Amino acid sequence: MTEKSFFAGFGGQGIVSLGQIWVYCAMQEGKNVTFFPFYGAEKRGGIARASVIVSDQEIASPLVTKPDSALVMNSDSLPLCEGILKQGGLMLINSSLVKEEPKRSDLRVVKIEASGLAEQIGNIRFANMVALGAMAKLTGALSLAEIEGILKKFFSSDKHRFIPLNVQAIQAGFKAV
Repeated sequence: MTEKSFFAGFGGQGIVSLGQIWVYCAMQEGKNVTFFPFYGAEKRGGIARASVIVSDQEIASPLVTKPDSALVMNSDSLPLCEGILKQGGLMLINSSLVKEEPKRSDLRVVKIEASGLAEQIGNIRFANMVALGAMAKLTGALSLAEIEGILKKFFSSDKHRFIPLNVQAIQAGFKAV
């Protein structure tokens, strides 16, 4: 199994953090990973992207040029993701913020109210974790069987109070698709 994914949104949506947690979970599950973040550091709200590869085998190249799956967290990211996603690829759309439809008809499009579900949980900032749960289920790249323990290792102890909400958000995303 090799899954090449691309996550895109705007700064403040936790795209880079999502990529970091995604590959950390995969490493804890014994998989090989690569992670390349990109963000416009000049201002909050600028572009944020992360490309990741999760594989049971060695990864020959860390570049993700034709991803198997893409997460679109905002409208500005839709054309970019649509342009690079491989034929027949999975596009997960945060339908809370993205109202446009993809122009390509050869994609497997799944919509999830990631921001809306995060607000129901108590904070829109958990939308990235809702998306993580949905992407994990749809791609099969992560099992998330030990997610609470993995998050305890990932986050510093002063952030452990947020783990129950992160787990709740991940589970909400997993169940929503």
